[in-house]
Amino acid sequence: MKTAHNTLTRSLLAALLMTISFSVCAEGWSLKDKEGVRYTLSGLHGRWVLVNFWAPWCPTCIQEIPEFASTLKRHQDLQIIGVAVMYKNRREVLDTVQSQAISYPIVFGNEDIASDFGGMVGMPTSFLYSPSGKLVGKHSGPLTQNEIEQAIEGNAAALFTR
Repeated sequence: MKTAHNTLTRSLLAALLMTISFSVCAEGWSLKDKEGVRYTLSGLHGRWVLVNFWAPWCPTCIQEIPEFASTLKRHQDLQIIGVAVMYKNRREVLDTVQSQAISYPIVFGNEDIASDFGGMVGMPTSFLYSPSGKLVGKHSGPLTQNEIEQAIEGNAAALFTR
């Protein structure tokens, strides 16, 4: 009985430590874009932050790029950071950035970075942070300008899950 209790206690402790390390890692992230500029959540304090995981071969990822551009034009209090994942080579990402005229920072990412944020169920996947730096939630699938604006105006629960 005592061995089973110790095993259960160790399992619960391990789960608690994993939860704590995830929140520290995801809440204190640092991403370097393709130009070498480093973005941190604390450095973006006071702004809404949307971290978007995408791939250059993903049609729904490409579909939301103009929506992001339109949203950025209307909201100076929003920072979007695109994290490219699952690409063949950097040239593929750079070609997409150029052909789509992406105006927000792009990070050459990987699945490890995505797992640091809590993982992806599908593509694209976005994480929204409030101006205070708190994770509002995660959204799988493409986003529209209207949906992002609704989330910023306080209706995030309909789109972003915790």
